[in-house]
Amino acid sequence: MENSESEYRVEMTGISKSFGPVSVLEGVDLRVKHGEIHALLGENGAGKSTLVKILSGVHQKDGGKVLLNGKEINPKNTHDGQVLGISVVYQELSLVNDLSVAENIYLHKMGASKFWMNWKELIKDAQELIDSLGFDINAAARVRDLSIVQKQVVEIAKALSEDTKVLILDEPTTVFDPNDIKKLFENLFRLKKQGISIIYISHHLDEVFKIADTVTVLRDGVDTGSLPVSETDTDGVIRLMIGRDLKDLFPVRDIEIGKEPIFEVKNLTARDNLVHDVSFSVRPGEVLGIAGLGGSGRTETAKLIFGVGKKQSGTIILNGKEIKTKSPVDAVGFEIGFVSEDRKEEGVFLPLSIRRNISVTSFKSICTNLGFLKVDKEFKNVIGLIDKLNIKAPSCEVDVKNLSGGNQQKVALAKWLSIDSKVIIIDEPTRGVDVGAKVEIYNLINEVAKKGVGIVVISSDMPEIMGISDRILVMHQGTFYGELQKEQFSEENILRYSIGEPIK
Repeated sequence: MENSESEYRVEMTGISKSFGPVSVLEGVDLRVKHGEIHALLGENGAGKSTLVKILSGVHQKDGGKVLLNGKEINPKNTHDGQVLGISVVYQELSLVNDLSVAENIYLHKMGASKFWMNWKELIKDAQELIDSLGFDINAAARVRDLSIVQKQVVEIAKALSEDTKVLILDEPTTVFDPNDIKKLFENLFRLKKQGISIIYISHHLDEVFKIADTVTVLRDGVDTGSLPVSETDTDGVIRLMIGRDLKDLFPVRDIEIGKEPIFEVKNLTARDNLVHDVSFSVRPGEVLGIAGLGGSGRTETAKLIFGVGKKQSGTIILNGKEIKTKSPVDAVGFEIGFVSEDRKEEGVFLPLSIRRNISVTSFKSICTNLGFLKVDKEFKNVIGLIDKLNIKAPSCEVDVKNLSGGNQQKVALAKWLSIDSKVIIIDEPTRGVDVGAKVEIYNLINEVAKKGVGIVVISSDMPEIMGISDRILVMHQGTFYGELQKEQFSEENILRYSIGEPIK
């Protein structure tokens, strides 16, 4: 651990920041000790990302002071932050898909030599770093070919490849299964022992109480409290986050489920064999949960159904009739919706406005027969969905790239709610979404189910999958290993099926 006269590795005092007329932070304080895991919590739009971006040099503060090891710093860009030892793993991935894992990890070293790169040594060093984290990833592999979980690990390795003193993690476990989360936590405890200070942003409060020493909460750009984790509980943190008690996280499901399936998949197999012999059905009004460990084939199954990937065999039936989904266009034509787990790459169009993102799936219903846009109808539809999902934005013309992660997720959902989907597949429905917004999304899923839509939810969050599903199918090695009825729901049963073991 470094010697320092200051008790704190990081001191941010009186931090203020505005973007035009919008005030994002007002006099915020954040103090992080040496070798401490410090949780930074708050609803989407509370100012968490802006605060850490000021610390790392992405944004410049309007007021206040930032101290590192007792000395004032003013990083003007991310390079300045990295030189100071401040590394950030953002919720949205920032890897270069066409480069290898090793090249992404050591991208900052590219061009450091005046003569040539020692590629063999580069790959060797990257492989050792990945291996030290406990994950099985080939450092020579192209990032484009990795799963989203593996990409997240590469982001973490990239952050640790430098002389890191402060590590900032923004929602690092949203796509991790329990085994991956355990590995990550073990690494964080190891880094903590080395004296590295960790700022941990998460909407998963159970994680905070497992690993954090201290918690600071932001609400509407103001810090509402900072205290040792040992002196508070979940209810106390939620009160600080949203200013009220949150009594019921998962809404009661009192929906009448249809008797006959609205959607069936029979013996679905992919050419790459990552999915094989998958069969299931979902009835009108039913929420079918799909659980399983990372790499079990959950996302691959959803994409195959939606026309992404090469199908070797299998049958898809909608309302009793066989359909062919050779592409996403085919799936949308059959009124099948799919909310991807990777919203940045596949869920939304970041450079486009909220209005255009929501309308992209519904042009058929908001255009005349001659192809002219019914502007009034479009705006009525878009504004209605913005209100229903409580998307926080000053206007529907705001580009989605300027929204918080949670609000981007709501836009990704909204575009499929703008059409009368018969089936909606939602992969990680609340990834990066705060606890208040989770309730809104769960209520929305219930509302859509009441209309007779069949809903398939894929989630790595076991309390979530148990809280919103009518039954759960568990995947193991590319196929379904077991089915759980409501009375059988438990984390132990899900985990047993996930690893290919029978339940007791």
